Amino acid sequence: MREDGAFEVIKKVIINLSLRHTEHNSAYGEGNERRLAGKHDSASINQFSWEVANRDCSIRVGHDTKKAGKGYLEDKRPTSNMDLYIVTGLLAETTILWEPTLEAEALATQKLALNV
Repeated sequence: MREDGAFEVIKKVIINLSLRHTEHNSAYGEGNERRLAGKHDSASINQFSWEVANRDCSIRVGHDTKKAGKGYLEDKRPTSNMDLYIVTGLLAETTILWEPTLEAEALATQKLALNV
């Protein structure tokens, strides 16, 4: 994601994370439903969202990442009491190994307004 032109990879990662939103939230720590209420710099636990430089969403992409077309994204959903090994494994599986069906990917792309 840090190579030139990698913003397309970032968009693909966002699509994959959106398709497994519920599964990720269930592993992101006890009491997360109270923290992710859609208030105070958090997104709603019930709806996946992403934006550039917005703290009120599930996935935040920085201005510099968007401008450079490469960089990183921030998953704002995990809690401080998460099991680091479970969450790291789930993120690696979803963003590197898992391939959604073409139909699911197309619907997510449209819903998230991503032009991949």
